Amino acid sequence: MKERLLKVLGEQYPQIDFLTDADLVDDSILDSLTIVGIISAISMEFGLIIPYEEIVPENFNSVDAMVNMISRLS
Repeated sequence: MKERLLKVLGEQYPQIDFLTDADLVDDSILDSLTIVGIISAISMEFGLIIPYEEIVPENFNSVDAMVNMISRLS
């Protein structure tokens, strides 16, 4: 699942190093518009609807956090 997510994110956001950046939100690497795009990409790729209460910085701060969220919602 992590490789699949990295592939999708890498295609849409090649300027962001999702592998080494561990504090994507805390370090302002991701802004609100990028997070909306990531939500859309995850929804399309994994067939998920991400509930509003899951759209918190902790769930988008790293690829591992996103994978954990996807696993919980699957």
